[in-house]
Amino acid sequence: MESHKIDYTIYGEEMQYVEVELDPNEGVIAEAGSFMMMDDGIKMETLFGDGSKKDSGLMAKIFGAGKRLLTGESLFMTAFYNSEQGKKHVSFASPYPGKIIALDLSKFGKKFICQKSAFLCAAKGVSIGMEFSKKIGRGLFGGEGFIMQKLEGDGMAFVHAGGTTATRELAAGEKFKVDTGCIIGFDSTIDYDIEFVGGIKNTLFGGEGMFFATLTGPGTVYIQSLPFSRLASRVLAAAPKMGGKNKGEGSILGSFGDALDGDNDF
Repeated sequence: MESHKIDYTIYGEEMQYVEVELDPNEGVIAEAGSFMMMDDGIKMETLFGDGSKKDSGLMAKIFGAGKRLLTGESLFMTAFYNSEQGKKHVSFASPYPGKIIALDLSKFGKKFICQKSAFLCAAKGVSIGMEFSKKIGRGLFGGEGFIMQKLEGDGMAFVHAGGTTATRELAAGEKFKVDTGCIIGFDSTIDYDIEFVGGIKNTLFGGEGMFFATLTGPGTVYIQSLPFSRLASRVLAAAPKMGGKNKGEGSILGSFGDALDGDNDF
């Protein structure tokens, strides 16, 4: 299925959103919860699965929705169509601080592999499925498990990443090592495997995990500086305890300072 041809603009620096411009009868699909705002005249439709094959039978739709469930996503997606004359705009926001990456799938051999939950939105006609790992080591220790997201089609797709992003162009046979959680996605031509860090001290006390992801070219690799799992663990570690009260972090008074702040129950 040929994807709709859409125009777009990405706004912001740390908390970005993408504004998609739709001509009459053009559409865009998005993950539930990513919608930000839209012009009057845009029609919203909830789809079972990704809706890339609208005329497919019930079993095909159930199978497509099941694949999305395995990647940790909702069974449903939302489609937005311009049902009137003239250009209309709809915007989708990144769920946490970072960057939105625009991918023209026609330049990636119509297929791009990315981490679970990276997908934000795409032109109608792009298929969002799953990519199984055929390597046991990658599946067990790769951070993303046996299953990653697979974006297929010839249109524009948008993925989000945490922190700052980097891009590496790998030549044929060139290898590149990266933390497993820092991978955003890569070309389908990239060979992805897991390598043991090695050494007892590195393994037990290195603090960087036991495994690297080894990526071998040719192809393009996208990397993020702040995976959401790392962000979430830091937030949880710093979260106030004991009923949400401030524990006097950074103060020599500590908990005694809390008793003087006027916000204690006696």
